[in-house]
Amino acid sequence: MRSTTTLRRAGRWAAALVLGTALAGCATPEGTTPASSANKEVATVIPQAANETEQRRRARIRLELAANYYQQGNFNVALDELRHALEVDPGYAAAYGVLGLVYRDLGDLDRAEDSFQRGLQLAPGDPDLNNNYGWFLCQTGRERKSIDYFLRALKDPLYATPAKPLHNAGLCSLRLGDEAAAEGYFQRAFQVDPANAVAMFNLGELYLKRRDFERAHFYAQRLLTTYAPTAQTTWLALRVAHARGDRDTEASLAAQLRRRFPTSPEAGLLAAGKFGG
Repeated sequence: MRSTTTLRRAGRWAAALVLGTALAGCATPEGTTPASSANKEVATVIPQAANETEQRRRARIRLELAANYYQQGNFNVALDELRHALEVDPGYAAAYGVLGLVYRDLGDLDRAEDSFQRGLQLAPGDPDLNNNYGWFLCQTGRERKSIDYFLRALKDPLYATPAKPLHNAGLCSLRLGDEAAAEGYFQRAFQVDPANAVAMFNLGELYLKRRDFERAHFYAQRLLTTYAPTAQTTWLALRVAHARGDRDTEASLAAQLRRRFPTSPEAGLLAAGKFGG
């Protein structure tokens, strides 16, 4: 069994970008996007099927409870609710998917793997299961394999959040060192969801690195005007302003960074004049 330490190391780059309340469950590698809470992909309310049986209804109620406890970080109670759900309905694929998320966050990667696999055996086309398992693969060093599962998630034309597997594919492509593929996935994520913070941030970083300053400026500014600023998004916009020679904007953003995020790593980089950081 892989250790909890292994998962914690993965978790350092698998933090979620949550700007305001718009994005929950957008996991990112360390150093590419702002980081805050843990990656919580599961929805609070589990959709009810039109022809739901009494058995499935009872299991779904348990699953909704488990999802809420999971999002609150109460993993033990979440596990209890999931076990009850699967006792009632052993063929409930969504319950195995949430079980995989809980075990992943507990560091029990073998059980997480088994749970995701069992869920996908029951519902191989489920987009959430494919997206979440793909992210799990990316977290555990199987980035190339993960892309296939993100693409499987996109095959469902009714999937409500297609930007999620797209930006996840971009993040995992970055880990593979394939910036061209990452750019393509982030651009597609931005096209289907122009408020997608993960796509905007990473496109800003990519274009800044390439010295395509006008494109970098577009995404950095759009991110700042769409969401409440964070140290990371302010630092991105500041570095773009510095690269463009826009000293007034640079000075304004520097003052904001020092005032609002004085103890952040980004404020330390600013003090050291490390604009490449």
